[in-house]
Amino acid sequence: MGSSTLQTTNLIETSSPPSPSRQRIAITGAGIVSPLGAGWQANERSLAADRTAFRPVELFDTSEMIAKTAGVVDLPVENFFSRTPAHKQTFIDRGTQMLLMAVREALAQAGRQGMEGIDAMVIGTSAGAMPLGESYFEHARHEAGRVPSQLSRAEHYQPQRQMSSLAAEFDWRGPVIIVSNACASGANAIGWAAEMIRSGRAKRVLAGGYDALARLVFAGFDSLHALAPSGIPRPFDAQRDGLALGEGAAVMLLEAEDVRQSAALADVSGYATATDLHHLTQPDPAGRAAIRTMTAACKQAGVLPEQIGYINSHGTGTPFNDVAEAAAIAAWAGDAVAGIPVSSTKSAMGHLLGGAGAVEAVICLMALQGQWLPASLNVREADAAVRFDLVRQFRRASLDYALTNSFGFGGTNATLVLQRRSA
Repeated sequence: MGSSTLQTTNLIETSSPPSPSRQRIAITGAGIVSPLGAGWQANERSLAADRTAFRPVELFDTSEMIAKTAGVVDLPVENFFSRTPAHKQTFIDRGTQMLLMAVREALAQAGRQGMEGIDAMVIGTSAGAMPLGESYFEHARHEAGRVPSQLSRAEHYQPQRQMSSLAAEFDWRGPVIIVSNACASGANAIGWAAEMIRSGRAKRVLAGGYDALARLVFAGFDSLHALAPSGIPRPFDAQRDGLALGEGAAVMLLEAEDVRQSAALADVSGYATATDLHHLTQPDPAGRAAIRTMTAACKQAGVLPEQIGYINSHGTGTPFNDVAEAAAIAAWAGDAVAGIPVSSTKSAMGHLLGGAGAVEAVICLMALQGQWLPASLNVREADAAVRFDLVRQFRRASLDYALTNSFGFGGTNATLVLQRRSA
């Protein structure tokens, strides 16, 4: 990448929440790729139709696993990277392809031809290009000694190589920050980018997250008995039995108010992150870190719980997560909880891991733009812990603020608050 700066960031501490900031951090473009479709319009149509996108996994062998389905993205067949030589195209993994598609859509929506003038790129991921590493070791296992012809697969497994390929496609040599906080990676990347602008370190930042399905990750969740045997996740249902995995990517172009050149879609008005220090894979039952992030993000945004028109919950569909998040939302919202609409879009597309927080933030942006609420699907009987307004089918609504929660293994928690531009 020439003079590019590559960093790996782990956000494990929570600083004192700042006072409400009046600086407007504009979202001027967004791109999204999910199992529900490629692009804003395709995803909006699927969400409006209450469609689910789960099907049998064919990317790797699931015959010895309990779960066998996931949210899989249909990728187009054309050459994605025009600046990458043809003989290296096989080293561009699915996740990086999805990320490139999302970046192109975000730039186009912002009215930009390329990445010139962008100060930094902040990207979250959990698994990186793990399938390339898996492929390399699979070949090595069947052949004696090292397999030089496959070595590039192992090299491109590293997230910084993926980001180098992406930067090269746009002939861009700015700094790249890679955030890896498990399932909160995408949300923390957007929050980190907003803080860079708020602190004056940057004026224009491209931020988001991505992950593709990988056999090792799928097998790990399966061995934890975290995946729904039926393949259908039912967040906040009383009889939920696990999550479904998915894949996807989403990015936003964030700009400081004084450099914004195009019409803003919305603002990132609040962000907070915290660690609950409870358990490696299980959430704190009381949701204390989630309460802290929701409280701090709203304080930064200068908004009260009753002003939040929609919450896109982390809502995985596992027994522990949903109860903990429901308890946290109730404690944070207090008497206002019954009037706050909440849903989990993981019920439609699965858990996108490092891409989840970014995709769900873009869905919040879409909801603010379109004035609608996506549903928590597959719910037959709501869990007793649910005290909020659980959205069970797509509905029209009037909202000025949307909040999204992202929680991950290791106790990482992140909350973003988005504000409609007309508010």
